[in-house]
Amino acid sequence: MRSYIKIYGPPIYRAIRALEKIAFDFPDVTIMDTIIEYGFPDQVIDEDGITSYFNFQGLDVTSKHKMKIISKSGARTGDSDFYYEWGVNPTMEQLNTLIMKIDEALTPLGCKYTITTRR
Repeated sequence: MRSYIKIYGPPIYRAIRALEKIAFDFPDVTIMDTIIEYGFPDQVIDEDGITSYFNFQGLDVTSKHKMKIISKSGARTGDSDFYYEWGVNPTMEQLNTLIMKIDEALTPLGCKYTITTRR
C-alpha cells in the first residue's frame, strides 16, 4: 500500500523535505527515491549516499534506516509529488497519525496537499 501526496504550493521543495523527515517517525514506511526524483541524479543510492543526503537535511540516519528508508519498488509518483510505501497494511490509526504529522509539517509552510492511500 502507498499513501500518495499531491502538494499545492509553493514551497514544493521545502514541503518534500518536510515529508521526508516524517518518514523517520514511521518504521513501517519507506519513501520514494526523492534524491533522483527531485534533482540529485548523480547522488549514489548506497549507504554512504543516503547518509550524506539525509545528514544534509539535518537528519541523523541510523544504520537501521540507511537502506530501509528508500523504497525498492522503483515506481514513479505519477500525478503525485511524493509517496509513503507501507510495509504493512496500515490501520486507520496509523493513517490518521500520518495525516496529523503531515498537517503539522506543511501548515507552517503555507502549502496545501491531498493524500490518497491505495494498493
